[in-house]
Amino acid sequence: MKKRVVLLTILASALVGGASAFFTTNFCSPTNSGYSFTVGDNGVDSNLKFVNNPLTENILPDFTQAAEKGVKSVVNIEIVKKVAIVQPQFGGDDMFEYFFGNPNRNRGQGQQQTPQYQEQRGGGSGVIISEDGYIVSNNHVVEDATEVMVTTSDGEKYTAKVIGTDPATDIALIKIDAKNLPTLQFGNSDSLRLGEWVLAVGNPYGLTSTVTQGIVSAKGRTMGMQKNSKLEIESFIQTDAAVNRGNSGGALITLDGSLVGINTMVYSPTGSYTGYSFAIPSSIVRKVVADIMEFGVAQRAFLGIQMGEITADWLERFGKEAGIKERGGIYIGEVVENGAAAAAGIKKGDVLISINEQKTNSVSDVYETISRYRPNDKVKISIKRDGEMKHFEVTLRNKTGNTDVVRKQELDLAKFLGARFDNVTDAQKKQLSIKGGVQVISLLPDGLLARSRVKVGYIITAINDIAINNIAQFESINIQDIELLEGIYPDGRRMSYGTIAK
Repeated sequence: MKKRVVLLTILASALVGGASAFFTTNFCSPTNSGYSFTVGDNGVDSNLKFVNNPLTENILPDFTQAAEKGVKSVVNIEIVKKVAIVQPQFGGDDMFEYFFGNPNRNRGQGQQQTPQYQEQRGGGSGVIISEDGYIVSNNHVVEDATEVMVTTSDGEKYTAKVIGTDPATDIALIKIDAKNLPTLQFGNSDSLRLGEWVLAVGNPYGLTSTVTQGIVSAKGRTMGMQKNSKLEIESFIQTDAAVNRGNSGGALITLDGSLVGINTMVYSPTGSYTGYSFAIPSSIVRKVVADIMEFGVAQRAFLGIQMGEITADWLERFGKEAGIKERGGIYIGEVVENGAAAAAGIKKGDVLISINEQKTNSVSDVYETISRYRPNDKVKISIKRDGEMKHFEVTLRNKTGNTDVVRKQELDLAKFLGARFDNVTDAQKKQLSIKGGVQVISLLPDGLLARSRVKVGYIITAINDIAINNIAQFESINIQDIELLEGIYPDGRRMSYGTIAK
């Protein structure tokens, strides 16, 4: 019995000793532990040190320097604009008519509607890009504003002037009168990699100087907003950095503090952040800002094609008819007459492979690449036709089909007339028996159309006896030559407005 106890004791000691040796070797060695111990003469640890662990080193980057730089260069923007509220007027004290209407009165006739105006406040963020006060933001932040106020990170307040906007890309450039401001320098959004750390800096919900972090989740993301907004160019940087209301116009920056995007939207059923946010790449922002500074307006170049991505679904539906058997590239479904592509010899049925040696695998790739150029710029286009590669030099054109750039003095009609417009729908054409037109969807209270008593909803079908069927024709009219507007209201009333008050 005593021998068994002695043997068990020896065995236990050996196990404990072995475990201790194993623990010391495997868990306290500098290659596996974050700590190094130095034992003094008295047996007490006299020099506890933290050393880098190769297994955990650089897992979390240092955000502090980029955050500090971003916060100093991002401003809070507050705007005031006047919003029209149309209130019906009723004669006498006919309360029955007030609540239920008059069944004997023709729709839209008789009673007039008097517009009332109230102030509406909003805001967002902006990024200082020059020491003398140029600030980039979103068009939707400052759109229709009668006042724009900027507060910098140190609490200084300024009245800002809108230098120019570009609804197609949702970019705005504003200016404050200041000097020696902290700035963010444009970075290269093309060099961003999926999974790369980025910071979003802005003023969500009025909480100034807010920084959130995330990674680049996708590039060249198209959200399908063109049909429901004025956005014509979509090629967003998608991140999981938290962005909410008020972040619009703020900065998306890399860890070295370079500006690689302007935060513009979230994708959410509630309107608040639920996982993904989207920024306009600096490659687009930089070009639009340069255009506004030089010309007062953004310059838009066009290839003059209608296109679609060659996906597996596309191949299944159209591949046999088009004679295309493999995925990849962009199918050119139509070539606009007198457009840039047509002039260069590109044809319907060609497959667009690359622009200036940059592969085009999505429609957003084409939009983003072409958005970097101006009318009259030349680009090299590679296409595949009947299985063979062909190369073309294409001189880009503007929307009206020529190579001219637009300058500040050539203000677009919408701004000149003080209104926003949209093409009429097919349903409206059928209902009103018209071939087309341009509808007034909003009016500025002090704009020319408002002063001429044109009302919201009016559809312009002709200017100076020249038929207007769509926005493109509308914008081709010489501003100074407008003498007569002809059109129709949605209720069927045909109205003409003589020499527009100027």
